Amino acid sequence: MEALAAERRSQVCLGLDPDPSALGPDSAPDADRAGTAERAAAAVTEHCRSLIASAGPACVAVKPQLACFERLGAPGWGALTEVSRAAREAGLLVVADGKRGDVPVTAEAYGQALVGETQTPWGVVEGLCADAFTANPLLGGDAIDPLVDAAAAAGAGVFLLVRTSNPGAAALQDADLGGAPLRERLAELVAERASRLAGKSGLSGMGAVIGATAPEHLERLRELMPDSIFLLPGVGAQGGRVEDLGAALAPDRPASILVAAARSIAGADDPGAAAEQLRAALWELAHDG
Repeated sequence: MEALAAERRSQVCLGLDPDPSALGPDSAPDADRAGTAERAAAAVTEHCRSLIASAGPACVAVKPQLACFERLGAPGWGALTEVSRAAREAGLLVVADGKRGDVPVTAEAYGQALVGETQTPWGVVEGLCADAFTANPLLGGDAIDPLVDAAAAAGAGVFLLVRTSNPGAAALQDADLGGAPLRERLAELVAERASRLAGKSGLSGMGAVIGATAPEHLERLRELMPDSIFLLPGVGAQGGRVEDLGAALAPDRPASILVAAARSIAGADDPGAAAEQLRAALWELAHDG
């Protein structure tokens, strides 16, 4: 996660949300020797590899949406593994976007699956080996801690949901919770654990997911989480704008943001150019900040 604390404080994360139904029927090879799920998984893998090759040079990380792979069953998980490997070979970090969250014993299993390994009588089973993952904190601190422990053991990061980018988020996450909105209570959970994933740069791998569609909350959330990397989805297709994100960068101390874009890059005529344009805009934002 130290790579996210580079001099360029705002960086691009390539969202990988493949939709098999939108891919051409000839996008998977060896059709005669594969079942439907296998063929779809092969097409998804090639699609993501192409995006990594074209847009990856302008990015520091990829963010595969796990549901987009898991819906293809076991071949889909195989595709996720192959895509993650391709991203690492391209020098990119992998942020597994599954928004996992459950009671502590299950949270421990999620940690093993995403960044760790599982001991068995027959040997060790390696998980996805992601560099970071997203997690849902609504079950409370005892359910978060096994995920943080797994990340610490693996040298990985965790991004907790604090204020998401979807329109319906306001009804719950902005609601008053005893004198403060829920989003600020969630931010406190992040800040309380930041030291456990502290890096040499002064930034923490204990990060927060904050939608770029609600930039009015960024200043206060940066005050509450001064050491955390912000993962900011919602730029582009959802209406978020780079120029509104400056409050996430603290001028008087290290701060870093990772701006996730999927459809606005993957759906562009030239994904590489779209990613480079976003990187240039973020560089200008960081320089101005």
